[in-house]
Amino acid sequence: MAERLTLRNVYLYLVCLVALVISIFATVQLVRGVVSLAYPDPGYGYVGDPVLDDETERELAEQAVESQRRFEVLEVVTAGTTLLIAGPLYAYHWRRVQRERTAAGPEVVPTA
Repeated sequence: MAERLTLRNVYLYLVCLVALVISIFATVQLVRGVVSLAYPDPGYGYVGDPVLDDETERELAEQAVESQRRFEVLEVVTAGTTLLIAGPLYAYHWRRVQRERTAAGPEVVPTA
């Protein structure tokens, strides 16, 4: 006997799908942010500029690195928060799907 597709089942599966996709993107964003924090971009545009003196050039380079570090920390926090929300949301709905499947009884697979 095949499992009937109800509106509730479709909802549960769609929430699981969306939460899983969001989790995948958040994980990629988290890894990218951590790697960018470990290996920051060296910066561009100020080294060897004839208009700027050495002290100003150094300060602008430090500000660029600090700005990038702040941006990457915010990216890591955003990705972590997204995972903290999407992960349990997925787990809750997936458990509901599994509970409803077991409550419906074992699925009988016809043999040829």
